[in-house]
Amino acid sequence: MEGRQEMEMNRREFLEGSSKLALAGLIAGKTAGAGKAAAQTGGGGRKYRLIATEEAFTIPEQADEFRRVAALAYSNPDLDMWRSFLVPDAAAPPLLRRLHDLEGERIEIMDRSGVDMHVLSLTSPGVQMFDPDMATSLAETANDRLAEAIRKHPDRFAGLASFAPQYPKRAAKEIDRAINKLKLNGLIVNSHTNGEYLDDRKYWPIFEAAAAAKAAIYIHPRNMPDPCSFMLDADVNLAGAIWGFQMETGLHAMRLIVGGVFDQFPDLKIVLGHMGEALPYWPYRMDYMYKSYTRGQGKLKKMPSRYLKDNFLITTSGMNTHAVLKYCAEVLGPDNIMFAIDYPYQESEESADFMNSAPLPPADCEKIAHGNAEKLFKIPAKGKL
Repeated sequence: MEGRQEMEMNRREFLEGSSKLALAGLIAGKTAGAGKAAAQTGGGGRKYRLIATEEAFTIPEQADEFRRVAALAYSNPDLDMWRSFLVPDAAAPPLLRRLHDLEGERIEIMDRSGVDMHVLSLTSPGVQMFDPDMATSLAETANDRLAEAIRKHPDRFAGLASFAPQYPKRAAKEIDRAINKLKLNGLIVNSHTNGEYLDDRKYWPIFEAAAAAKAAIYIHPRNMPDPCSFMLDADVNLAGAIWGFQMETGLHAMRLIVGGVFDQFPDLKIVLGHMGEALPYWPYRMDYMYKSYTRGQGKLKKMPSRYLKDNFLITTSGMNTHAVLKYCAEVLGPDNIMFAIDYPYQESEESADFMNSAPLPPADCEKIAHGNAEKLFKIPAKGKL
């Protein structure tokens, strides 16, 4: 027992230190690597209306509750990582300040970068690591604050509503309130909840509510649940966005596909960030293996890759590489891709330059830069620049 506790503390200290170093490099201005990446995009200048679709914010109550939970004497992958910027630290990069801000620095950075609108969502890990009552209350409060920010800046902000999967029926009620009363633009969930995924039928009231409200669900990553997480930390330090996020969220998406969610809810739209969490590279293999080797053969109405193309959209968040954008546009089509920055965790100017200089036909760039987001999230169109 003593050895296990020591191992947990060593893991936590390692992850916290690594996270601070990585985040300082990302946020404290453009690093040499970021500058090089931006230069590779070609410096296309301002060409398109830019609606960024994965842009984080927080509210004081979320950060306070996280700090309360983080003070407990236990460790898990999300606590280890998010302590680094949801707990105030004078030496940390300005993440918490930027997450709280919805009027000053955020809009200044948007203006400087040529970004017209942020589609805001409560930062990961959202409300899903809190007890159900607290999670439900925080989701409601966050949605109210989000709606207020949009009313104050309707030309700059749209928003994705939070909900607490811990209470599926109460989550469904909040989805209805957030979309139909508060007029938010879609939904956000931070992947697994206590190690469980939304393909479990007990969570399907969430899909019923989303389908009734015609609201897309953005599945944002979080760290792998225990006991799988140990494979990604310690010596290799692959938890988080370097590898673990896409591994975990791609798994969630595949569970929805093979779990029959889209046969039951054929019009449901799911959004994946980071160029689809690697799924666009697997259509042939997922179909071949499903048809040839899985026990679920014949249960789905369509092949897995068809659901990827029919029920998913992806965003460019944190993936400012033209070769990858061109590939995804070819595989999924330009109608299924949306621009995103991942503010404040990625650089706005680099991301905007990446989109404005994208080597795709202008009509396709218009769709990716703003048109698809306007359609999916019911954002009024402003026309081309």
